[in-house]
Amino acid sequence: MSFLKSILNNSKKFNDPFIHWELNQPLTDAAIKEIAKADIANPIDYNLRYDGTRAIDGGVGKFREGIASGGQALKFRCFVNKDNSNIFPNLTKFINELQSENTYKKISELIKKDLSKSYVRVEIICDRQGFWLKPHCDIKEKLMSCLLFINKFNEDESLGTDFYDENLNKIKTLPYKDNYGYFFSSGPNSWHGMEKKDIKKERRCLQVNYVTFKTDWPVD
Repeated sequence: MSFLKSILNNSKKFNDPFIHWELNQPLTDAAIKEIAKADIANPIDYNLRYDGTRAIDGGVGKFREGIASGGQALKFRCFVNKDNSNIFPNLTKFINELQSENTYKKISELIKKDLSKSYVRVEIICDRQGFWLKPHCDIKEKLMSCLLFINKFNEDESLGTDFYDENLNKIKTLPYKDNYGYFFSSGPNSWHGMEKKDIKKERRCLQVNYVTFKTDWPVD
């Protein structure tokens, strides 16, 4: 129960520029290895440039509608589902923990949103040189947004997520430290993104959401 243990023992709440929590050691070593080894295509190999979104091959519209698969942008998005869960047994255990009543009830209490009828969605991310993410607020279907960092190549800690105030002034950058991350609940002023920065090899993360739309992983 590494994620819940991290929330209970290794987390800290912040109020500025919006309410969020930072987490330390939320993942097991075995789950981290699966994230680090996941095969995710490089946009450069497809003559594509990052466009400030995560759906750079035409899937952005469908993704914003809240489709469980993430829309069309599957070459560069690795969602853990029932079809590939055999490849990711330890991430599947992580998802099972998120589905458990103890975990989602604690998060519900913190973010003040009912997660009892929600679904878990987990995506392995691998950003390369040139990646950036325009400031945005998450869709309302994302009840909880979480990003966990996997920094195995000594990338600069400045590669973490940038948080902005309602006037889009950058207030803080979450440190891109190995087995570290954050979570918050979507809202009208939860502006976040990532300005253009120097990625030497890769910026690998695990994106975790509780969502209102169906995925393969309903909470228990």
